Amino acid sequence: MHPITHAAARPDHAAIINATTGDTVTYGELDAFANRMARWLRAKGASRGTSVGLLLENRPLYLELVWSAQRMGAMLVPIATRLTAPEIAYILKDAECSLLLTSAAFADVTDELAQIMPQLEIVDVDSDAFTQGVAANSPEMIDDPVPGQYMLYSSGTTGQPKGIMPPPPPSEDITAPNALVGLATMGVGMPSDGSMVYLSPAPLYHAAPLGWCSTAHRLGGTVVIMEKFTPEGALDAIERYGVTDSQWVPTHFVRMLKLPEEERARHDLSSHQRAIHAAAPCPVPIKRAMIEWWGPIIQEYYAGSEGIGMSLVKSEDWLAKPGTVGKMIYGKAHVCAPDGSELPPGETGLLFFENETLPTYHKDPGKTAEAMHPQGWMTLGDIGHLDEDGFIFLTDRKSHMIISGGVNIYPQEIENLLVSHPQVLDAAVIGAPDDDLGERVVAVVQPVDMGQAGEALEQSLRAYLEPQLSKVKMPKSFDFRPDLPREANGKLYKRELRDEYARKAP
Repeated sequence: MHPITHAAARPDHAAIINATTGDTVTYGELDAFANRMARWLRAKGASRGTSVGLLLENRPLYLELVWSAQRMGAMLVPIATRLTAPEIAYILKDAECSLLLTSAAFADVTDELAQIMPQLEIVDVDSDAFTQGVAANSPEMIDDPVPGQYMLYSSGTTGQPKGIMPPPPPSEDITAPNALVGLATMGVGMPSDGSMVYLSPAPLYHAAPLGWCSTAHRLGGTVVIMEKFTPEGALDAIERYGVTDSQWVPTHFVRMLKLPEEERARHDLSSHQRAIHAAAPCPVPIKRAMIEWWGPIIQEYYAGSEGIGMSLVKSEDWLAKPGTVGKMIYGKAHVCAPDGSELPPGETGLLFFENETLPTYHKDPGKTAEAMHPQGWMTLGDIGHLDEDGFIFLTDRKSHMIISGGVNIYPQEIENLLVSHPQVLDAAVIGAPDDDLGERVVAVVQPVDMGQAGEALEQSLRAYLEPQLSKVKMPKSFDFRPDLPREANGKLYKRELRDEYARKAP
């Protein structure tokens, strides 16, 4: 299963569609470009394992470049588009990239980057030099294809990004299926007959969109990518392109549910058969509302960029156990106390995954060691528990925990309640320095209408929370803002908020 196979069998079938413009890349075009680009990269000195940086907006070319690197053995390094030049420089230096593929959309940051890394070759993929240089190469299959990989960097929500060095490819055959293909077909139920139309509303540099888009291509489906997520645009894309499968984060659900009822009802979503979501725990009221709207087509998985384990839950099981992220389908889960001892079902602790294949953090044995259990298991840093049936329930990230007056408080519970309020679009709860309590609970809230921000909305939120929260968990203060530092992939940069409040502390 590989685009090569589909290019030979159905060269005119759409491989990629830009949801905004309708621009289409066929499998024949994807295959020809991948061969040309593979030769171009090799002419640049790239070989097996050579790291190549990719800083690009969502567009069909992104996936074309991914398949080009996959064909000739390079290690592609996707970079988050919201990062600053120093942050990008850190990743490129850490990954040992001497080449960066980018576009004029990032001219401001790449100009600064050129000053920081004068030895870095920065290539504008829209320039005549690039397009003509690639086009000059043969579109025929290269003589010695080898599987490439990509090295993802953690989002850096709690510190410097960590490069996740993948294990070696399982096969030298570039067409060999991978574990995600098995999950997609046998676990999620995605079709392998090429009939799938897969919508990707999230940024392609993130692990889930990149992995699922690649899997859709291995299965011969059509990938519809959104340049930028909007709730109206996502619903329109499902209807316009007859989307059958999609992948989301809870933030997408919240924003779609906040649309006026008439806007939600006017779209024909009857083609939509499977919607998967992950990246963060989904508030129970939000997911229940989505299942009521879309039907029992929603499936949730829990995993990380590290690829050390995965759980899955379908709508029916979730409705029977609201809040679960499912049972393990890859790897084995262990819940451990601070001393490393394994806890029984129902007890909350740090989640570890047992797996035969584990990654390492690039050039950082210390970070790798921090994530390891003495038994050889690895953690993503999440707190949770297993029930008697083996279903996983997440509490929060260990790094997000607030200690106020000696009491451990997990912000996720408070955030889930806040975003279920009809006047709240997004919320972040953090611990701010406090002389008396050590940390005080602060709610940073993005209202649906910023014009409603103020004392009246704060009192409404307090009244809403009081019956559901103990006093120690009640935010001491509310801060209303027009937006939060959230990545388009759903990750919230709480570190930025905590640093800001720490600077304000007397």
